[in-house]
Amino acid sequence: MTEPRVRRAEIAIEQRHVDRVYTRLAELRAQAEAMRSKGYEIGHGAQREAVFEQASMLFERDMMVFHANQTLQTLDAEYEGLVFGRLDLVDQDGAGSDGTGPDGREPVYVGRLGIRDADFDNLVTDWRAPAAAAFYQATAEEPMDVVRRRVIRCSGQAVLDVDDDVLMPDAVPEDMRVVGEGALLAALGRARGEKMRDIVATIQREQDEVIRAPWRGVTEITGGPGTGKTAVALHRAAFLLYRHRRQLGRAGVLVIGPSGVFTNYISRVLPSMGETNVELRALGQVLDGVEATRQDPAPLAAIKGSLRMRKVLARVLRDTPPDAPTEMRIVYRGEVLRLGAKELERVRRRVHTQGGPPNRSRVRAAETLLEALADKAEEYAEADGRSMDRAELITELGERIDFHRFLVVWWPVLYPAEVLGWLGDERRLARAAKQVLDPTEVRLLASSMVDRSKGWSVADVALLDELRVLLGPPPKRRRRGRIELDAAPVRDRDGAGRPARPEHYDEYSHIVVDEAQDISPMQWRMVGRRGRYASWTVVGDPVQSSWPDPAEAALARDAAFGARTARRRYTLRTNYRNSAEIFDLAARVVAGHAEADELPNAVRTTGVEPRIEPIDPASAADAVRAAVGEMLGAVEGTVGVICAMSRIGQVERWLSGQADERLKVVGSLDAKGLEYDGVVLVEPTELIEESLTGRRVLYVALTRATQRLTVLASTPDWLP
Repeated sequence: MTEPRVRRAEIAIEQRHVDRVYTRLAELRAQAEAMRSKGYEIGHGAQREAVFEQASMLFERDMMVFHANQTLQTLDAEYEGLVFGRLDLVDQDGAGSDGTGPDGREPVYVGRLGIRDADFDNLVTDWRAPAAAAFYQATAEEPMDVVRRRVIRCSGQAVLDVDDDVLMPDAVPEDMRVVGEGALLAALGRARGEKMRDIVATIQREQDEVIRAPWRGVTEITGGPGTGKTAVALHRAAFLLYRHRRQLGRAGVLVIGPSGVFTNYISRVLPSMGETNVELRALGQVLDGVEATRQDPAPLAAIKGSLRMRKVLARVLRDTPPDAPTEMRIVYRGEVLRLGAKELERVRRRVHTQGGPPNRSRVRAAETLLEALADKAEEYAEADGRSMDRAELITELGERIDFHRFLVVWWPVLYPAEVLGWLGDERRLARAAKQVLDPTEVRLLASSMVDRSKGWSVADVALLDELRVLLGPPPKRRRRGRIELDAAPVRDRDGAGRPARPEHYDEYSHIVVDEAQDISPMQWRMVGRRGRYASWTVVGDPVQSSWPDPAEAALARDAAFGARTARRRYTLRTNYRNSAEIFDLAARVVAGHAEADELPNAVRTTGVEPRIEPIDPASAADAVRAAVGEMLGAVEGTVGVICAMSRIGQVERWLSGQADERLKVVGSLDAKGLEYDGVVLVEPTELIEESLTGRRVLYVALTRATQRLTVLASTPDWLP
């Protein structure tokens, strides 16, 4: 049975068990409601009894109602995603079992709440119970009798997906069906020959060592495509949460991935454990109040991600706001005191020179402005030969409503989105970027900020966060019609009534960062603010990097980690996901940009070589449709069509007639971290040309296929 059919069959099996659980849940709820009703009846009856008996009955009523309400509250609170895991244990003979055989051990289902059926048989084991510990603690090195560990993803009462880990490949029985990456490991474990069994043991040992590494400090995990970096990091997070819950659980764990696709995957590997202690965010979601998915072209993203933007932003926020008045006129004892544009600019520079965030400097701005008015009044008085009481003038003007009205519009509260939008004014940006950005970079950056109809890009989010810190928090009062990234003091992130953390929370105990090689220096600054007190697990592969200046990124990354002495690095070297035939082509393409020991060893062979088909650009649409149709017929799983970012819309239009849910069109940057059974890669030379790291991006695209790969190219320039 092929993977999609196996997955559907296994989902159906788990759905039957989940249905049993929710049926029993409804019974328990009905029993609790009946108990509560009976308690109220006892209370009504107590009114007719003697005083002593009445007190006893009222006490009994209170206890029954309290217990019933507590039960109902628990059942309602844990209703969503009640079942999230399953453990299949080794049987008495040392072989694996799914619980269906006469001597097999029943599977253990793990969930938010412990539930037994009417015969007191276990339907779900509470995740906090000792019997559920293996779901978090079992590893390949110490499997704790777990043959297969399954993560079950549900929405309400519906099972959406399952994903398996195989911890004892030698004990997997022939009739046990495994889905996800665990299926690959199980297949390798079943393969004949000591070589394959040694490979499986190597994979398990190197992954287990990382999972069990000490939690303090920084743990870096590197490895090429298909080495299981992400899965290892997430299992490490689950292991650490269970083993060190008191140290890590209360402050919380933050998991950051490059895209929403990653956070969706993470939601399966790290199921909710009955607490709000794990937050899953894509890079475009790290800043509270903003959610960005759009990617900038590589040259523009390189500008926005560079540490040079720190200086540009610090300068631009000191500029006069676009709507600020350029002249001040105020009457003092019959005389008009006037400050012109240049004088007001000098006052503004003087305030900024004293330091402090602008949104906390209005009092200082008022004082400096009053001093400038006093200077002007003294100038007039001296010219007329009059004397003037400076302190009296400052006191009197400082209490005037017209002065404060001017101050509010001249020194307004500023918001990150507002200030970043100022960069759309090329002349203003050129002043702020003088000797920092060249004229071409200024034009490119300014043009990207003019049209805000598409929303913010992922790279913009780090700039907004930098401005949030530079500006300081605004007043808590909300102002209608204005984007306010800092106005709300708290957020209820889970919607379940649990206590919410403050906005811009920075006290996480552990942070997991995936695809770290692509994080820009400005993004590292943003992430680092959330991990001031955290330990770190950082996952990446330098060979897949799309960031053009690794040295600058490394500097920002080390600053984000802070002065932590414990640094450990692990390298995963076995690619068990890509076929050797596909990976050999990818390795040849990137050979000039990577050392031999930076590439993993692909151990799985299929006998199917990648197809490289030359195409005529004039008939590219027909060629893509034909190749995709053939690929859909060749594999039963997912098919990805990967192209340059600028071609996404065009390729989607070419394939608009292909009504197959298995088919996905993705750009080169969005393909990172994804995998498909079959891939059709369109015009590889375009991927090289649109990226600042050239063949590294093409290397990523070529390693997304697990079974079959077809490359459509109008030129052979991309081949080594």
